Amino acid sequence: MSSAALGAELDQLRAQILSDPALILDDKDVMRALVAASEREMGTNIVDLRGLAMERLEARLDRLEETHRAVIAAAYENLSGTNQVHRAILRMLDPTQFEDFLRNLGSDVAEILRVDAIKLVLESPEAGPDPALERISDVLVVVEPGFVDDYINLGHAPTTRQVILRQAVPATTRIYGQRAADLRSEACLRLDLGSQRMGGMLVMASDNPHTFKPGQGTDLLSFFAGIFERSMRRWLA
Repeated sequence: MSSAALGAELDQLRAQILSDPALILDDKDVMRALVAASEREMGTNIVDLRGLAMERLEARLDRLEETHRAVIAAAYENLSGTNQVHRAILRMLDPTQFEDFLRNLGSDVAEILRVDAIKLVLESPEAGPDPALERISDVLVVVEPGFVDDYINLGHAPTTRQVILRQAVPATTRIYGQRAADLRSEACLRLDLGSQRMGGMLVMASDNPHTFKPGQGTDLLSFFAGIFERSMRRWLA
């Protein structure tokens, strides 16, 4: 390229920058290069406080942008979870027969909630294998009185929390059968089925260890448990 052509191109670039300085000011890489060039011209005996201030502001801006992205991601995840639980509740309320209710719980509702297993655990003095119940659904598990508290507490101090999340599934086939060995996280939802009825719980499990873990919010699961309790009271009436 000839010197005349290069000069014309530089003049054109200069005119473009002067007409729209944001082209330079909004480009962090270009601004960083300009500041570095300015510092080199000043020599090593001069400290450019303006450059240090710019670096600190840039670092603060990066942190703000990261926080902003995290807040947006959390808000989106919360909205997505809310929609997911609402769809699961609507689907759960569709059946008009108890058998269909249980079957729907283990299929469509589990799929909407993206869990690999759902079990309804009810305490009864007559716990044990029951061919009639097994024919109804493999979602329903009947256990002896006191089992729900023991399962939720797992040897720890008793808790009154309605929802328990954990990244471990007890090493027993009592609830999930042979699938227990493949499950890595679990949510236990304690159910209040009425003063005249024994304890119960709804458990959800996933083969993903991060689906349920301590520290996650439980508001949506508590809401789901509340709707489920009311549905069960209707079926048990």
